[in-house]
Amino acid sequence: MSEKVGVIDFYHLSKEIPIIDVRSPKEFELGHIPGAINIPIFTNDERAIIGTIYKQEGREPAVLKGLETVGSKLREFANKSRKLSVKNKLLVHCWRGGMRSSSMAWLFETVGIKTYVLIGGYKAFRKYSKEQLTKSKLLVLGGLTGSGKTETLIEIKNKGEQAINLEGIAHHKGSAFGALGQEPQPTNEQFENDLLYQWLSFDLSKPVWIEDESHSIGSNWLPNELFSLMRKSPVIKMEIDKQIRINRLVNEYADFDKKELENCIVKIGKRLGGQNVKQALESLKNGNLYNVADLTLKYYDKSYLFGLEKRAKNSIYSVYLESDDPKKNATMLINYTEKKLFSLSYQRQ
Repeated sequence: MSEKVGVIDFYHLSKEIPIIDVRSPKEFELGHIPGAINIPIFTNDERAIIGTIYKQEGREPAVLKGLETVGSKLREFANKSRKLSVKNKLLVHCWRGGMRSSSMAWLFETVGIKTYVLIGGYKAFRKYSKEQLTKSKLLVLGGLTGSGKTETLIEIKNKGEQAINLEGIAHHKGSAFGALGQEPQPTNEQFENDLLYQWLSFDLSKPVWIEDESHSIGSNWLPNELFSLMRKSPVIKMEIDKQIRINRLVNEYADFDKKELENCIVKIGKRLGGQNVKQALESLKNGNLYNVADLTLKYYDKSYLFGLEKRAKNSIYSVYLESDDPKKNATMLINYTEKKLFSLSYQRQ
């Protein structure tokens, strides 16, 4: 007989046992638990037909139609389950932990595979995980564009701290230039799922480092629960000389096609100002990327500082850094929080 488990147990089991998502391909493509494999009981069209019967004729006719539809697929499902199982075990879920997951679990158990079913299904995974966001304590890593926040955040994580790279999950660096060199962005639901799945690994008694972001990163939006918490959390602001930031931006974007960079400049044209846009495009044409970076920073610095002004002043902690050295800066920031923020509730336990 299959075993029903809650979200956190399901998460830990998924580190070793494959997840089978039995929802329709359309549901799966919109968003799924990271690492899940889709074995849909119904195709998109079949699910729509059965749903229509349920609404118009009731539950029993819909169930009978479902059984008729699935009958010819049972052998295929059984064969797939044997190939995918690890140590003869599988995890299964559907949308709400109802008939689809129960039916597939019955089949897997019938062919000798130990099966764990997620209580409440995919819906429960998202609900439970979002609740964990509200229980977290954050340290928001801030700083003007070109400060190397993302690379520093990665080094903070490498040094044993809890940290999450939102831009890495979104495949976007957040600015008008943010899509350059990146993979296509995930659906917003998948972005949330990838974020939430990582969050389940955190010890919520300890702070989580996270980069300061606006509500959106490219086409992806942060969960409201997380964004709200970020705005209330202390900001550790990296203070780095502008010339160092310009040098970083030039090194980061120098190899991109000039046409791509031109399109990015035009995107922020209204906010940058006509004269600055003209100068930036002329500098780009002449290969003077240092001037391009200097000009665009006029907009990004002003925009970031404007957003920072909306926070409580006593929640912003500036740390002055002399070089563009993410490893060294990560150590300094960690030491700073341990020494200067010990009186806050973010003290390490």
